[in-house]
Amino acid sequence: MSNNLSLDGCDLVNLALKYGTPLYVFSKGMIESRCREIKEQFLKRYEGSRAYYASKAFLTLAMCQIIEKEGLGLDVVSGGELHLALKAFFPAERIILHGNNKLRQEIETAVEKGVSRIVVDWEGEIDIIDAVSKTKGKRTPILLRVTPEIKALTHKYIQTGHRGSKFGIPLERIPFTVKKTMSLPNVELKGFHFHLGSQIDDYRTYLDAVDVVTKLMSDLRDRFGYIAEELDIGGGFGIGDGENARTKPISYFTDPAMERIKARCSTFDLPVPSVAIEPGRWITSEAGITLYTVGAIKEIPGSCTYVSVDGGMADNIRPALYGARYRAEVANKMGRDKDKIVTIAGRCCESGDILIENLPVPGDIESGDILAVFDTGAYNYSMASNYNMLPKPAVVFVDEGEDILVVERETYDDLLVKQRGIGSALRV
Repeated sequence: MSNNLSLDGCDLVNLALKYGTPLYVFSKGMIESRCREIKEQFLKRYEGSRAYYASKAFLTLAMCQIIEKEGLGLDVVSGGELHLALKAFFPAERIILHGNNKLRQEIETAVEKGVSRIVVDWEGEIDIIDAVSKTKGKRTPILLRVTPEIKALTHKYIQTGHRGSKFGIPLERIPFTVKKTMSLPNVELKGFHFHLGSQIDDYRTYLDAVDVVTKLMSDLRDRFGYIAEELDIGGGFGIGDGENARTKPISYFTDPAMERIKARCSTFDLPVPSVAIEPGRWITSEAGITLYTVGAIKEIPGSCTYVSVDGGMADNIRPALYGARYRAEVANKMGRDKDKIVTIAGRCCESGDILIENLPVPGDIESGDILAVFDTGAYNYSMASNYNMLPKPAVVFVDEGEDILVVERETYDDLLVKQRGIGSALRV
C-alpha cells in the first residue's frame, strides 16, 4: 500500500510523474461542494440573492463550466476574463463586470453582450457607459462601487474598502454621482456595491460597511427619492491556515450580514434590497495543491537549510508579494518523522523567491522528492508569470480517482510565439 499523498483518489506522486512539475492540481469535487454550500446556505435562504464567483482567483474554460453548471454567476474584472467566459459559453446575463479603469473596448463588449451588471468605479465611467449604450440601443444596468471607509484587518496590499483605496467612489461624491446617473437615459442605477479586501476572518467587518451604506441609502432616498434595489457586499471571505484555524462556513459571513441589512432597512423604513456576494478564494483555494520536484539542497551551518524546487515566484508570487504563508508535505514520504527544519526556495533569480520558511520535513529529504504545497487554488495560476522565461505549469482536475488535463504546460516555443526578430541584423 502506497504512503504517497493523494487527492480525491489520485496519487499525487503519480500525477507528478505523468504530467511533470510544477503542476497545479485541483479537486473538482471540493469546488463543487463549496458552490453547493453557497446555494444551500445563501441563495436558497434569502429571496432574490445572487452569488458571483470572483474569477480573478482562478479562471479557466473548465472552471467556467463548473460555475455555470452549479448555477452561480461570474465576476470578471477585465476584457480577457470576459472573453474567456464568453468562449466557455457562460451566459452573459450571469456575468458582472468590475474594474477600476475599464477600457472603452471592454465596456463596449459588456454592453453588446448584455452582461448582468457593470459596477461603476469612478464618476467618468458613467458617461462612457451611457454613450456606448446609446450607440447600441440599450439601457445598461449598473451598480456604484462605494468606498465605505472601512479598514479590514488584513494585509494592506489586499485592503480595498478604506479611504484612500484606488477602488470605488468616495462617500462624499456618491450623492452627486447618483443625481447625475438618474438623469442619464441609457443607464439604469440598480444599487450599490462595496468590497473590503481579501482574507477577512471577522464577519463584523462587513456589518460596519453595511451600517455605512444603508445610512447612505436612507440619505439618498430622503434627498432624491432614489430607492436602491440591490446591494452587493463583495467577497474576501477568508480561509483557515489549515493548522491553527479552520475555514468558516459561508453562513458565518452571510447570515449576520443579512440580519444587519434587514434591521437597518427596518430602522430607516427602506425596502430590503436583493443582496449579492462575490466569493473567490473561499471556493477554490483549498481545492488546489501545487506539486514540485526537489532539486538543490544547501545546508548552511549556523543559518538554515535551503531546499530548492523547480518552481517558485513565477507560479506563486504571493509569498514574495505580501508574505502569504503555506503548508507543505513531502508527498512521497508521508508518515515519516519530520525531524528537519528547512526553507523552501524557488528557482527564480531573486533572493525574495522563498515559498515557505521553517518547514518541518523528513530528515531524509532528497533531490527528486515531490513537494506538495497546499491551499494554492487561488491567485497562483491567475498570477503566474514567465519571469526568467519559465513556462507556466499545467493544470489538472481530479475527481473520484480520475484526472483530466484542463490547461497544457507551456513550452519554450510557446514563450516565443509573439516575438519577432529584426531581419538580417539578427543571427541565430
